[in-house]
Amino acid sequence: MANNSPNLECRMYEARYPEVDIAVMIQVKNIADMGAYVSLLEYNNIEGMILFSELSRRRIRSISSLIKVGRIEPVMVLRVDKEKGYIDLSKRRVSEEDIQACEERYNKSKLVHSIMRHVAETMNIDLEDLYIHVGWPLYRKYGHAFEAFKLVVNDPDSILNSLTREVKEIGADGQEVTKVVPALTEDVKDSLIKNIKRRMTPQPLKIRADIEMKCFQFDGVLHIKEAMRTAEAAGNKDCPVKIKLVAPPSYVLNTQTLDKEQGIAVLNKAIQDCAAEIERHKGKLTVKEAPRAVSEREDKLLAEQMAKLGQENEEISGDEDSGEEEEDTGMGDIDLDNPTNGIAD
Repeated sequence: MANNSPNLECRMYEARYPEVDIAVMIQVKNIADMGAYVSLLEYNNIEGMILFSELSRRRIRSISSLIKVGRIEPVMVLRVDKEKGYIDLSKRRVSEEDIQACEERYNKSKLVHSIMRHVAETMNIDLEDLYIHVGWPLYRKYGHAFEAFKLVVNDPDSILNSLTREVKEIGADGQEVTKVVPALTEDVKDSLIKNIKRRMTPQPLKIRADIEMKCFQFDGVLHIKEAMRTAEAAGNKDCPVKIKLVAPPSYVLNTQTLDKEQGIAVLNKAIQDCAAEIERHKGKLTVKEAPRAVSEREDKLLAEQMAKLGQENEEISGDEDSGEEEEDTGMGDIDLDNPTNGIAD
């Protein structure tokens, strides 16, 4: 029985090894004397190594603070010896842009892989066979199979019917002939379409802008609250706008939307309306970071920053008298639903 079970182990891409100078996603397996052994998650967990000298640009005080067993992160490929199967990797040479591109690619590849693996398992076929005839041809044609799967949601036949495979048959005259047939049987095709449609529902994008806002007039806090309300009023049901205080005078505006361009336009309008309102009271708004799509990682970093600032504010509250600057810039939490909350008498 075990012999008939399909092989569900397979790399995500056609190439068995990564190219040099690209970032790949790894998981740290163990830490040895010279460096860390890791698994390359996109290449069926083949082994790679990060030497300790490639961990950081700074002098290393503590290895454990830089690398932990079980951690998943992007690293740069330095050398690949295909004959011996050695892969040397670097953590210190990977830039912020590399990290972002790698995370984006890996998240797409992981979703494609999960769909392919589920289909292979339920249809009792080898995962590599499904990749050879479906996954990798779609990677070649569309740059990433994820892009093809997105199109399958609304137009499965035009994407999947173009995929073929060659089979050898013995003709009537006893000679072997090669025939071109569809890459997928109808039942496998139906299973793939069903799984793609179930898993590829569009995910809303997070759009964020960072601003600074000040108002030194009497009742400056009230004017800032009014400007924040004006910003939120620029949102709509497809793109609701939220504005949050990070720490005076810094604020972030957020929206979630399926349409990136619309989200950016709505946040730009919110900033414009907010600026007009605060300027009416001789206040000032400065855009620090224009509206842009942000990753989960950036979102998490902001949440951590806000939590840290909140903690610091709690620690210092009560240490100092309420100063002039505090009243002017509007220190304290801002509750838009309760105008009296957080305002000094």
